[in-house]
Amino acid sequence: MKLLLVEDDAAMQAAMQRALERRGFQVSTCGDGARALDRWRAAVPDAVVLDLSLPGLDGLQVLAQARAEGLDAPVIILTARGTVGDRILGLNTGADDYLPKPFDLDELEARLRALVRRRGGNGPADTTSWCGLRVDASSGAVYHLDKPLELAPREAALLRALLGRPGHAVAKERLFEIVFAGDDSVQIEAVEVVAYRLRKKLAPTGVQLVTLRGLGYLLQAPA
Repeated sequence: MKLLLVEDDAAMQAAMQRALERRGFQVSTCGDGARALDRWRAAVPDAVVLDLSLPGLDGLQVLAQARAEGLDAPVIILTARGTVGDRILGLNTGADDYLPKPFDLDELEARLRALVRRRGGNGPADTTSWCGLRVDASSGAVYHLDKPLELAPREAALLRALLGRPGHAVAKERLFEIVFAGDDSVQIEAVEVVAYRLRKKLAPTGVQLVTLRGLGYLLQAPA
């Protein structure tokens, strides 16, 4: 799922981006209302997470203009404004859901997936399938021919990231950000250990996890 995250608090934006990418989202970020509209127009997302208090245009102005232009991606509003009137105003302006701060990231993820399911989107709300491998949208578990693969959480995160671009190299640095998001106690070489373990668990499926020196890793279809 391609997600546009519009949040002007730099620390919160970075934390949310890391957390959501770890959950398998492709996150584009912006901290300014006017620029958010440009991003939305240029690369239409599957969903938008929109803060109300923004420089330039505030969140409601962004939302109203986007809807007026026919930009219909589902929107979840995040804000510290928690009154019923604010919620009603946001929903009447065109928001699909409303989550007051502080919020739980698991709840945000669940609401995003539910919104895209209702819209019939093609992101993680549907299943991702390739060469017999399938990612369950709700749990994040990975199956091969409908049998669950026994993977550690970091192995599953690595596999989900690679399944987003099967047959294409994903940089080690990018995988490190996804698999070890928020963990400052490990070095980038730790990705190699997770890849080694995942490679052995994929062997019975015929899918190969290939290391490309200087480029990263990719999934290769069975011969």
